[in-house]
Amino acid sequence: MKTTVAFLTSVLLATIGVEAKPLKVFILAGQSNMEGHARIETFDYIGEDPATAPLLKMMRGADGKPAVAGNAWISYLTGHHEGNANGEGTGKLTAGFGARGSKPTQDGGKIGPEFTFGLAMDAALEEPVLLIKTAWGGRSLNTQFRPPSAGPYEFSDAQIEQMRKRGMDIDAEKAARAQDTGRFYRFMIDHVKRVLADPKRVCPAYVPADGYEIAGFVWFQGFNDLVDGNTYPEGAGGIRDYSKYSGWMADFIRDVRKDLGAPKMPFVIGVLGVGGLNANGNTISFREAMAAPAALPEFKGNVAAVQTAPFWPEELAAIDEKRAKVKQMGHLLKVKAKGHPNADGTMDEARQREYLRKFEAELISPEEAAKWARGASNAGYHYLGCAKTFALMGKAFAEANLEMMKGRSGQ
Repeated sequence: MKTTVAFLTSVLLATIGVEAKPLKVFILAGQSNMEGHARIETFDYIGEDPATAPLLKMMRGADGKPAVAGNAWISYLTGHHEGNANGEGTGKLTAGFGARGSKPTQDGGKIGPEFTFGLAMDAALEEPVLLIKTAWGGRSLNTQFRPPSAGPYEFSDAQIEQMRKRGMDIDAEKAARAQDTGRFYRFMIDHVKRVLADPKRVCPAYVPADGYEIAGFVWFQGFNDLVDGNTYPEGAGGIRDYSKYSGWMADFIRDVRKDLGAPKMPFVIGVLGVGGLNANGNTISFREAMAAPAALPEFKGNVAAVQTAPFWPEELAAIDEKRAKVKQMGHLLKVKAKGHPNADGTMDEARQREYLRKFEAELISPEEAAKWARGASNAGYHYLGCAKTFALMGKAFAEANLEMMKGRSGQ
């Protein structure tokens, strides 16, 4: 009813020459990389590349601190562990609305794609902007985010047989999976509806007479489905068949549009880019399945797949590989691995530490160590916690969304 009244009021304002400016609402959802694990301390690294130095300017205010959007606000629902501790962080968009761990209402010192996405929207649009972000680490599309149209999760015969061999209670496992299925999809939809029931609570610039428009949705998820060998079994050549993901992604797009009453809402699929352009095997197969819905005729012009592999920080990944070798050597020394320096067990802890220190110094140069400290703050599956990467992704998502909005306005 409120939306209808706002629409009629907007029509009335238009007839008397006053242009309504409906609040532009964008929904961002997904798992840990939508949460965002890039620490603010890695911002300087962005400025070292001439190609991204202008992006850093947008991300910082005149005082050198993270920029605060002029006309964009955010509501961020997240939670720790199983989502039972969900909390909402709100405020003007700035840095700190990335991953928040066990304190969802408090600034976590990190950014995700929301930061540059919102700044780009704020710069491109005259209307006020509201981001509604819902993200939780470790959630799959096949289970926790499973859309209603996908139906219940069904265990395969192979999974049932595996549980039987392990002596598991199959009925209990089915009941637990049924309870988990779609749970975070419902958290997401319920939160969006709650925020939009009273947008002014989060966005003071909201004018009820102007109403609001759900102008876009960004989905950024995938790692849990990528590594799920039970739901997506191996096919020819040992590569998993991810075609089910494509079907569920299409269901997801249809369902969120239906549940939010936005039938042509622009939808951006952020395609998993961990591993960069040199990835192969299952990663490539999964990326193709993830992007596939954008090619469906029904989604032409209103669904876009944005590849994030080009934003993978290759130079930091090369250093990370060396760091992994150091970590492996530390393990081999402790377990007295055959063929390695402490195979006879004569090294005490002090000698192991000294050996490892020298091993690392020979493998990783001081320049590389300094570069890592400036640019990375997390693990590979979180894009190494590189703010440059997350900033580029957020900007690309915004550009794709804006392009679809432009096409829709011309219809």
